[in-house]
Amino acid sequence: MRQSVGGINRSMISGRLGLPNSLVLTLESDRFFAESDFGRRAAEDLQARKAVLAAENNRILSELRSEEIDLAERRASIEPQSFSNLAEAFDVKAQNARATQRQKFREIERVEEKARTQFREISRPVLEQIMREVGAAVILEQGTVLLSASSIDVTDLAIARVNELSGEGNRQKAASGSGTLLDAGE
Repeated sequence: MRQSVGGINRSMISGRLGLPNSLVLTLESDRFFAESDFGRRAAEDLQARKAVLAAENNRILSELRSEEIDLAERRASIEPQSFSNLAEAFDVKAQNARATQRQKFREIERVEEKARTQFREISRPVLEQIMREVGAAVILEQGTVLLSASSIDVTDLAIARVNELSGEGNRQKAASGSGTLLDAGE
């Protein structure tokens, strides 16, 4: 039985648009995000944030190692109670530094999740439009499908469409200095 859209055969529409002719479509959501312009910008931003944090971690670790060596060298020349107080203060400082850095890492993870959420919001109309054009009832995650024809995978089409929607405009926003999509405050 052929399905029609507005009295027109759905397979005729899909064939003319180069779209699959199926009620079920699949999408590789991780690739959809990662290969989109938005996802690439998000990855670059997150990589930069992680690099800054790694450099900061290395600097803090180096400072703590130097302080620990200095404390160990001073041990023989100071009173045991004074050394104990200094060692305890050093331990608190090291624990606080670790806690602060863990919090910064969690913030980066939060920004990454926010980027994925923003992308889902941006891409939803694109995916809905593809479904309407094809007459599909559902888009399934490719990784959860045991077996399917490759012709029902719309990942490449979705990437191209979402790039048309969000690619250049967001590049202009970042270039104008108004921030990135991943600013923690947005």
